[in-house]
Amino acid sequence: MIAPEAAVDWSDWFAGRVSRMYASEIRELLKLLERPDVVSFAGGIPDPALFPMDAIRRAYSEILGDPVLGTSSLQYSVSEGYGPLRRWIVDYMRRRGVPCELENIVITSGSQQGLDFIAKLFIHPRDTVLVQEPTYLGALQAFNAYEPHYDVLFREKAAEYRRKAAENGGRVAFAYVVSDFANPSGETLSLADRRALLDLAQELHVPVLEDAAYEAIRFEGEPVPALAALAIERSGSIERSRVIYCGTFSKTVCPGLRVGWICAARDFVGKIVLAKQGGDLHSATINQMVVHRIASTMFDEHVRTLVTPYRRRRDAMLGALAAKMPAGVTWSKPEGGMFVWVTLPEGMDGAELLERSLLEERIGFVPGGAFSPNGAVRNTIRLNYSLAPEDVIAEGVARLGDLVSRAL
Repeated sequence: MIAPEAAVDWSDWFAGRVSRMYASEIRELLKLLERPDVVSFAGGIPDPALFPMDAIRRAYSEILGDPVLGTSSLQYSVSEGYGPLRRWIVDYMRRRGVPCELENIVITSGSQQGLDFIAKLFIHPRDTVLVQEPTYLGALQAFNAYEPHYDVLFREKAAEYRRKAAENGGRVAFAYVVSDFANPSGETLSLADRRALLDLAQELHVPVLEDAAYEAIRFEGEPVPALAALAIERSGSIERSRVIYCGTFSKTVCPGLRVGWICAARDFVGKIVLAKQGGDLHSATINQMVVHRIASTMFDEHVRTLVTPYRRRRDAMLGALAAKMPAGVTWSKPEGGMFVWVTLPEGMDGAELLERSLLEERIGFVPGGAFSPNGAVRNTIRLNYSLAPEDVIAEGVARLGDLVSRAL
Protein backbone atom coordinates (compact mmCIF):
# COMPACT_ATOMS: atom_id res chain seq x y z
CA MET A 1 0.00 0.00 0.00
CA ILE A 2 1.35 3.38 -1.01
CA ALA A 3 1.44 5.92 1.79
CA PRO A 4 -0.51 9.11 1.09
CA GLU A 5 1.61 11.98 -0.13
CA ALA A 6 2.31 14.91 2.14
CA ALA A 7 0.52 18.14 1.31
CA VAL A 8 2.33 20.20 -1.31
CA ASP A 9 4.01 23.31 0.03
CA TRP A 10 3.31 25.58 -2.92
CA SER A 11 5.66 28.24 -1.57
CA ASP A 12 8.55 26.01 -2.68
CA TRP A 13 7.48 26.49 -6.28
CA PHE A 14 6.45 30.12 -6.48
CA ALA A 15 8.71 32.52 -8.34
CA GLY A 16 10.32 35.23 -6.27
CA ARG A 17 7.96 37.84 -7.72
CA VAL A 18 5.02 36.26 -5.88
CA SER A 19 6.28 37.84 -2.66
CA ARG A 20 5.43 41.21 -4.24
CA MET A 21 1.77 40.20 -4.70
CA TYR A 22 -0.57 41.02 -1.85
CA ALA A 23 -4.27 41.38 -1.19
CA SER A 24 -5.83 44.74 -1.96
CA GLU A 25 -7.06 46.51 1.15
CA ILE A 26 -9.83 47.94 -1.02
CA ARG A 27 -10.97 44.55 -2.33
CA GLU A 28 -11.10 43.28 1.23
CA LEU A 29 -13.02 46.34 2.39
CA LEU A 30 -15.62 45.79 -0.33
CA LYS A 31 -16.89 42.97 1.87
CA LEU A 32 -18.13 45.71 4.19
CA LEU A 33 -20.84 46.48 1.66
CA GLU A 34 -22.47 43.17 2.56
CA ARG A 35 -22.96 44.33 6.17
CA PRO A 36 -26.15 46.38 6.47
CA ASP A 37 -25.00 48.06 9.68
CA VAL A 38 -21.88 49.62 8.09
CA VAL A 39 -21.85 52.93 6.23
CA SER A 40 -19.13 52.34 3.67
CA PHE A 41 -17.07 55.08 2.06
CA ALA A 42 -14.52 52.43 1.12
CA GLY A 43 -14.96 51.18 -2.44
CA GLY A 44 -14.57 53.28 -5.57
CA ILE A 45 -17.78 51.78 -6.85
CA PRO A 46 -20.20 53.33 -9.34
CA ASP A 47 -23.82 53.40 -8.23
CA PRO A 48 -25.54 50.38 -9.86
CA ALA A 49 -28.83 52.31 -9.84
CA LEU A 50 -27.23 54.48 -12.54
CA PHE A 51 -26.21 51.64 -14.85
CA PRO A 52 -28.08 51.85 -18.22
CA MET A 53 -29.80 48.55 -17.52
CA ASP A 54 -32.59 48.85 -20.08
CA ALA A 55 -30.17 49.76 -22.85
CA ILE A 56 -27.79 46.94 -21.89
CA ARG A 57 -30.62 44.41 -21.77
CA ARG A 58 -31.90 45.59 -25.14
CA ALA A 59 -28.44 45.46 -26.71
CA TYR A 60 -27.85 41.86 -25.64
CA SER A 61 -31.28 40.87 -26.94
CA GLU A 62 -30.80 42.55 -30.30
CA ILE A 63 -27.30 41.14 -30.81
CA LEU A 64 -28.22 37.57 -29.88
CA GLY A 65 -31.45 37.85 -31.87
CA ASP A 66 -29.54 38.59 -35.06
CA PRO A 67 -28.33 35.36 -36.74
CA VAL A 68 -25.10 36.89 -38.00
CA LEU A 69 -24.23 39.15 -35.06
CA GLY A 70 -25.31 36.53 -32.54
CA THR A 71 -22.93 33.93 -33.94
CA SER A 72 -19.97 36.28 -34.26
CA SER A 73 -20.56 37.71 -30.77
CA LEU A 74 -19.95 34.28 -29.22
CA GLN A 75 -17.06 33.20 -31.45
CA TYR A 76 -13.33 33.76 -31.12
CA SER A 77 -12.33 37.17 -32.44
CA VAL A 78 -9.31 39.34 -33.18
CA SER A 79 -7.09 40.42 -30.30
CA GLU A 80 -7.20 44.10 -31.26
CA GLY A 81 -10.89 44.28 -30.40
CA TYR A 82 -14.28 44.81 -32.04
CA GLY A 83 -13.80 47.09 -35.03
CA PRO A 84 -16.88 49.34 -34.65
CA LEU A 85 -16.06 49.97 -30.97
CA ARG A 86 -12.46 50.84 -31.83
CA ARG A 87 -13.72 53.27 -34.49
CA TRP A 88 -15.97 54.93 -31.91
CA ILE A 89 -12.97 55.27 -29.57
CA VAL A 90 -10.95 56.86 -32.40
CA ASP A 91 -13.66 59.53 -32.72
CA TYR A 92 -13.81 59.94 -28.91
CA MET A 93 -10.03 60.40 -28.67
CA ARG A 94 -10.08 62.92 -31.49
CA ARG A 95 -12.66 64.92 -29.54
CA ARG A 96 -10.21 64.83 -26.64
CA GLY A 97 -7.57 66.39 -28.87
CA VAL A 98 -5.81 63.10 -29.63
CA PRO A 99 -5.83 62.52 -33.41
CA CYS A 100 -5.37 58.81 -34.00
CA GLU A 101 -6.35 55.92 -36.25
CA LEU A 102 -7.76 52.43 -35.77
CA GLU A 103 -4.26 50.95 -35.49
CA ASN A 104 -3.62 53.13 -32.42
CA ILE A 105 -6.42 51.46 -30.41
CA VAL A 106 -6.53 48.07 -28.68
CA ILE A 107 -9.37 46.87 -26.43
CA THR A 108 -8.43 45.51 -23.00
CA SER A 109 -10.38 43.76 -20.25
CA GLY A 110 -10.81 46.95 -18.29
CA SER A 111 -7.97 49.45 -17.98
CA GLN A 112 -6.56 47.24 -15.20
CA GLN A 113 -5.47 44.67 -17.78
CA GLY A 114 -3.84 47.49 -19.70
CA LEU A 115 -1.78 48.42 -16.63
CA ASP A 116 -0.63 44.82 -16.26
CA PHE A 117 0.33 44.47 -19.92
CA ILE A 118 2.24 47.76 -19.91
CA ALA A 119 4.14 46.70 -16.80
CA LYS A 120 4.93 43.36 -18.43
CA LEU A 121 6.38 45.10 -21.46
CA PHE A 122 8.39 47.77 -19.67
CA ILE A 123 9.54 46.72 -16.20
CA HIS A 124 12.73 44.75 -15.61
CA PRO A 125 13.38 43.63 -12.02
CA ARG A 126 14.90 46.54 -10.04
CA ASP A 127 13.73 49.17 -12.53
CA THR A 128 12.15 52.31 -11.09
CA VAL A 129 8.59 53.46 -11.79
CA LEU A 130 7.76 57.11 -11.09
CA VAL A 131 4.35 57.58 -9.45
CA GLN A 132 2.36 60.22 -7.62
CA GLU A 133 2.02 59.97 -3.86
CA PRO A 134 -0.65 58.92 -3.17
CA THR A 135 -1.34 56.81 -6.24
CA TYR A 136 -3.85 54.22 -7.43
CA LEU A 137 -3.47 50.99 -5.45
CA GLY A 138 -4.52 48.81 -8.40
CA ALA A 139 -1.61 50.19 -10.42
CA LEU A 140 0.84 49.30 -7.65
CA GLN A 141 -0.59 45.78 -7.59
CA ALA A 142 -0.22 45.47 -11.37
CA PHE A 143 3.35 46.76 -11.29
CA ASN A 144 4.56 44.93 -8.17
CA ALA A 145 4.63 41.49 -9.77
CA TYR A 146 7.41 42.72 -12.08
CA GLU A 147 9.62 43.69 -9.12
CA PRO A 148 10.18 47.43 -9.55
CA HIS A 149 11.32 50.13 -7.16
CA TYR A 150 9.28 53.33 -6.89
CA ASP A 151 10.12 57.00 -6.73
CA VAL A 152 7.75 59.95 -6.29
CA LEU A 153 7.02 62.37 -9.13
CA PHE A 154 7.63 66.11 -8.87
CA ARG A 155 10.11 65.79 -6.00
CA GLU A 156 13.42 65.62 -7.85
CA LYS A 157 15.15 66.52 -11.09
CA ALA A 158 15.78 64.07 -13.91
CA ALA A 159 19.43 63.50 -13.01
CA GLU A 160 18.51 62.53 -9.46
CA TYR A 161 15.81 60.08 -10.61
CA ARG A 162 18.34 58.55 -13.01
CA ARG A 163 21.04 58.31 -10.34
CA LYS A 164 18.77 56.64 -7.77
CA ALA A 165 17.45 54.18 -10.34
CA ALA A 166 20.99 53.16 -11.23
CA GLU A 167 21.84 52.72 -7.54
CA ASN A 168 18.88 50.33 -7.28
CA GLY A 169 20.30 48.29 -10.15
CA GLY A 170 17.98 49.39 -12.95
CA ARG A 171 16.69 52.28 -15.02
CA VAL A 172 13.65 54.54 -14.88
CA ALA A 173 11.02 52.46 -16.71
CA PHE A 174 8.14 54.95 -17.05
CA ALA A 175 6.03 57.52 -15.21
CA TYR A 176 2.45 56.75 -14.19
CA VAL A 177 -0.27 59.31 -13.36
CA VAL A 178 -4.03 59.42 -12.87
CA SER A 179 -4.48 62.74 -14.62
CA ASP A 180 -8.06 63.76 -13.72
CA PHE A 181 -9.90 63.46 -10.36
CA ALA A 182 -7.33 60.94 -9.24
CA ASN A 183 -7.99 57.80 -7.29
CA PRO A 184 -7.37 58.29 -4.39
CA SER A 185 -6.73 62.03 -3.99
CA GLY A 186 -9.56 63.43 -6.12
CA GLU A 187 -7.09 65.96 -7.50
CA THR A 188 -6.48 66.88 -11.13
CA LEU A 189 -3.02 67.40 -12.56
CA SER A 190 -2.69 71.07 -13.54
CA LEU A 191 -1.72 72.16 -17.03
CA ALA A 192 1.63 73.38 -15.67
CA ASP A 193 2.29 70.03 -13.97
CA ARG A 194 1.32 68.13 -17.12
CA ARG A 195 3.81 70.13 -19.13
CA ALA A 196 6.45 69.69 -16.44
CA LEU A 197 5.86 65.93 -16.49
CA LEU A 198 6.31 65.81 -20.27
CA ASP A 199 9.53 67.83 -19.89
CA LEU A 200 10.77 65.34 -17.29
CA ALA A 201 9.83 62.34 -19.42
CA GLN A 202 11.61 63.82 -22.41
CA GLU A 203 14.75 64.45 -20.38
CA LEU A 204 14.64 60.92 -18.95
CA HIS A 205 13.60 59.52 -22.35
CA VAL A 206 10.82 57.41 -20.79
CA PRO A 207 7.15 56.75 -21.61
CA VAL A 208 4.28 58.30 -19.64
CA LEU A 209 1.28 56.16 -18.72
CA GLU A 210 -1.85 58.32 -18.47
CA ASP A 211 -4.68 56.63 -16.55
CA ALA A 212 -7.85 58.49 -17.56
CA ALA A 213 -10.43 56.37 -15.76
CA TYR A 214 -12.36 59.35 -14.32
CA GLU A 215 -11.84 62.12 -16.86
CA ALA A 216 -15.44 62.07 -18.16
CA ILE A 217 -16.97 62.55 -14.69
CA ARG A 218 -16.46 66.32 -14.40
CA PHE A 219 -18.83 68.41 -12.26
CA GLU A 220 -17.45 71.87 -12.89
CA GLY A 221 -14.40 73.76 -14.09
CA GLU A 222 -12.69 73.75 -17.46
CA PRO A 223 -11.29 70.46 -18.78
CA VAL A 224 -7.50 70.26 -18.87
CA PRO A 225 -6.00 68.86 -22.09
CA ALA A 226 -5.06 65.22 -21.85
CA LEU A 227 -1.37 64.45 -21.52
CA ALA A 228 -1.77 62.50 -24.75
CA ALA A 229 -3.05 65.63 -26.51
CA LEU A 230 -0.25 67.82 -25.14
CA ALA A 231 2.36 65.27 -26.20
CA ILE A 232 1.00 65.20 -29.75
CA GLU A 233 1.08 68.99 -29.85
CA ARG A 234 4.79 68.80 -29.05
CA SER A 235 5.74 65.89 -31.26
CA GLY A 236 3.36 66.45 -34.17
CA SER A 237 1.94 62.91 -34.27
CA ILE A 238 0.73 60.11 -32.03
CA GLU A 239 3.41 57.95 -33.64
CA ARG A 240 6.06 60.24 -32.13
CA SER A 241 4.29 60.64 -28.76
CA ARG A 242 5.67 59.04 -25.59
CA VAL A 243 2.25 59.04 -23.83
CA ILE A 244 0.20 55.85 -23.48
CA TYR A 245 -3.45 56.64 -22.74
CA CYS A 246 -5.55 54.10 -20.82
CA GLY A 247 -9.33 54.57 -20.96
CA THR A 248 -12.24 52.56 -19.61
CA PHE A 249 -16.02 52.27 -19.71
CA SER A 250 -16.10 50.95 -16.13
CA LYS A 251 -16.90 54.30 -14.54
CA THR A 252 -19.21 55.60 -17.27
CA VAL A 253 -21.19 52.55 -18.47
CA CYS A 254 -20.58 49.80 -15.89
CA PRO A 255 -17.57 47.89 -14.54
CA GLY A 256 -18.88 44.35 -14.96
CA LEU A 257 -18.55 44.30 -18.75
CA ARG A 258 -14.76 44.79 -18.32
CA VAL A 259 -14.12 46.92 -21.41
CA GLY A 260 -11.24 49.38 -21.53
CA TRP A 261 -8.75 50.51 -24.14
CA ILE A 262 -5.21 51.69 -24.82
CA CYS A 263 -4.48 54.52 -27.27
CA ALA A 264 -0.83 54.91 -28.26
CA ALA A 265 1.67 54.74 -31.11
CA ARG A 266 0.94 51.77 -33.35
CA ASP A 267 4.35 50.13 -32.77
CA PHE A 268 3.57 50.02 -29.05
CA VAL A 269 -0.03 48.89 -29.63
CA GLY A 270 1.30 46.02 -31.72
CA LYS A 271 3.25 44.72 -28.72
CA ILE A 272 0.17 45.06 -26.50
CA VAL A 273 -1.73 42.95 -29.04
CA LEU A 274 0.92 40.23 -28.64
CA ALA A 275 0.54 40.44 -24.85
CA LYS A 276 -3.21 40.21 -25.30
CA GLN A 277 -2.85 37.10 -27.43
CA GLY A 278 -0.79 35.45 -24.72
CA GLY A 279 -3.06 36.70 -21.91
CA ASP A 280 -6.66 35.99 -22.90
CA LEU A 281 -6.70 35.99 -26.75
CA HIS A 282 -9.32 38.77 -26.82
CA SER A 283 -11.86 40.52 -24.63
CA ALA A 284 -15.40 39.11 -24.71
CA THR A 285 -16.78 40.12 -28.11
CA ILE A 286 -20.41 40.27 -27.04
CA ASN A 287 -19.52 42.68 -24.24
CA GLN A 288 -17.64 44.89 -26.68
CA MET A 289 -20.65 44.87 -28.99
CA VAL A 290 -22.94 45.88 -26.15
CA VAL A 291 -20.62 48.69 -25.09
CA HIS A 292 -20.44 49.89 -28.68
CA ARG A 293 -24.22 50.14 -28.87
CA ILE A 294 -24.37 52.08 -25.63
CA ALA A 295 -21.48 54.35 -26.56
CA SER A 296 -22.66 55.09 -30.10
CA THR A 297 -26.25 55.87 -29.13
CA MET A 298 -26.20 57.48 -25.68
CA PHE A 299 -22.70 57.95 -24.22
CA ASP A 300 -22.72 61.73 -23.68
CA GLU A 301 -26.35 61.71 -22.52
CA HIS A 302 -25.68 58.88 -20.09
CA VAL A 303 -22.58 60.56 -18.62
CA ARG A 304 -24.73 63.63 -17.92
CA THR A 305 -27.11 61.43 -15.91
CA LEU A 306 -24.15 60.34 -13.74
CA VAL A 307 -22.76 63.81 -13.14
CA THR A 308 -25.83 65.25 -11.40
CA PRO A 309 -26.20 62.69 -8.57
CA TYR A 310 -22.44 62.33 -8.11
CA ARG A 311 -22.08 66.10 -7.84
CA ARG A 312 -24.82 66.23 -5.18
CA ARG A 313 -23.09 63.49 -3.21
CA ARG A 314 -19.73 65.24 -3.51
CA ASP A 315 -21.36 68.42 -2.21
CA ALA A 316 -22.96 66.52 0.68
CA MET A 317 -19.58 65.09 1.68
CA LEU A 318 -17.72 68.40 1.45
CA GLY A 319 -20.47 70.14 3.40
CA ALA A 320 -20.44 67.51 6.15
CA LEU A 321 -16.64 67.59 6.38
CA ALA A 322 -16.72 71.37 6.77
CA ALA A 323 -19.41 71.18 9.44
CA LYS A 324 -18.22 68.19 11.46
CA MET A 325 -14.46 67.71 11.21
CA PRO A 326 -12.35 69.21 14.01
CA ALA A 327 -9.63 71.78 13.47
CA GLY A 328 -6.44 70.32 12.03
CA VAL A 329 -8.21 68.08 9.49
CA THR A 330 -8.02 69.07 5.81
CA TRP A 331 -9.38 67.53 2.62
CA SER A 332 -9.28 67.79 -1.17
CA LYS A 333 -12.10 69.50 -3.08
CA PRO A 334 -12.45 67.50 -6.29
CA GLU A 335 -14.13 68.94 -9.38
CA GLY A 336 -15.21 65.46 -10.46
CA GLY A 337 -14.65 61.75 -9.97
CA MET A 338 -15.54 59.75 -6.87
CA PHE A 339 -13.10 60.54 -4.04
CA VAL A 340 -12.17 62.96 -1.29
CA TRP A 341 -8.72 62.68 0.30
CA VAL A 342 -8.68 63.56 4.00
CA THR A 343 -5.48 64.50 5.82
CA LEU A 344 -5.62 63.89 9.57
CA PRO A 345 -3.47 65.66 12.18
CA GLU A 346 0.16 64.55 12.37
CA GLY A 347 0.59 61.42 14.46
CA MET A 348 -2.85 60.01 13.70
CA ASP A 349 -2.84 56.74 11.73
CA GLY A 350 -5.59 56.04 9.18
CA ALA A 351 -5.40 52.26 9.66
CA GLU A 352 -5.77 52.58 13.43
CA LEU A 353 -8.65 55.01 12.94
CA LEU A 354 -10.39 52.49 10.68
CA GLU A 355 -10.26 49.82 13.40
CA ARG A 356 -11.90 52.17 15.86
CA SER A 357 -14.35 53.43 13.23
CA LEU A 358 -15.67 49.96 12.44
CA LEU A 359 -15.93 49.07 16.11
CA GLU A 360 -17.37 52.30 17.48
CA GLU A 361 -19.20 53.96 14.59
CA ARG A 362 -19.64 51.30 11.88
CA ILE A 363 -18.07 53.58 9.25
CA GLY A 364 -15.78 52.11 6.58
CA PHE A 365 -13.12 53.89 4.51
CA VAL A 366 -9.66 53.13 3.11
CA PRO A 367 -6.53 54.09 5.09
CA GLY A 368 -4.26 56.32 3.04
CA GLY A 369 -1.14 54.23 3.57
CA ALA A 370 -2.54 51.69 1.09
CA PHE A 371 -1.95 54.20 -1.71
CA SER A 372 1.70 54.88 -1.00
CA PRO A 373 4.37 52.77 -2.71
CA ASN A 374 6.64 53.33 0.27
CA GLY A 375 4.15 53.18 3.16
CA ALA A 376 4.01 56.95 3.69
CA VAL A 377 0.99 59.29 4.08
CA ARG A 378 -0.32 57.21 6.97
CA ASN A 379 -2.20 60.13 8.52
CA THR A 380 -4.67 60.11 5.62
CA ILE A 381 -7.86 58.34 4.55
CA ARG A 382 -9.80 58.04 1.29
CA LEU A 383 -13.55 58.64 1.30
CA ASN A 384 -15.75 57.58 -1.62
CA TYR A 385 -19.03 59.41 -2.25
CA SER A 386 -20.37 57.79 -5.42
CA LEU A 387 -22.46 55.07 -3.77
CA ALA A 388 -24.19 56.43 -0.65
CA PRO A 389 -27.22 58.77 -0.69
CA GLU A 390 -26.71 62.33 0.53
CA ASP A 391 -28.41 61.81 3.89
CA VAL A 392 -26.28 58.72 4.59
CA ILE A 393 -23.14 60.64 3.62
CA ALA A 394 -24.04 63.48 5.98
CA GLU A 395 -24.75 61.11 8.87
CA GLY A 396 -21.66 58.97 8.23
CA VAL A 397 -19.28 61.91 8.02
CA ALA A 398 -20.78 63.42 11.17
CA ARG A 399 -20.10 60.20 13.07
CA LEU A 400 -16.61 60.00 11.60
CA GLY A 401 -15.96 63.58 12.67
CA ASP A 402 -17.01 62.72 16.22
CA LEU A 403 -14.61 59.78 16.20
CA VAL A 404 -11.70 61.92 14.96
CA SER A 405 -12.44 64.47 17.71
CA ARG A 406 -12.33 61.72 20.33
CA ALA A 407 -9.09 60.34 18.87
CA LEU A 408 -7.23 63.65 19.06
